[in-house]
Amino acid sequence: MMNTPPNDPKKTRRELLRALSFFSQVGISMVACILVGVLLGRFLDNLFGTSPWLLLICSFLGAGASLKVVFDLGMKK
Repeated sequence: MMNTPPNDPKKTRRELLRALSFFSQVGISMVACILVGVLLGRFLDNLFGTSPWLLLICSFLGAGASLKVVFDLGMKK
C-alpha cells in the first residue's frame, strides 16, 4: 500500500478539474437544450405563420429537456 499524504496536491487538483468539467458539462447541456428549442420554435413559426406560439412551446420543451439532462447527469455521478 502506498503512503500518500492526506493533502496530496495532485489529487486535489484532479478533483478540482473533475468538478469543473462536471459543472461546465451541466451548463453547456442546459444551454444547448434551450437553444435547440428556441431555434426549432422560430423555424416552425416562420414555416407555419404562428407567430409566438410554437416558439413558446418549444422553448418550454427545451427547458424541460434541460432539466431532465441535468437530473440524469446528477444521477450518473
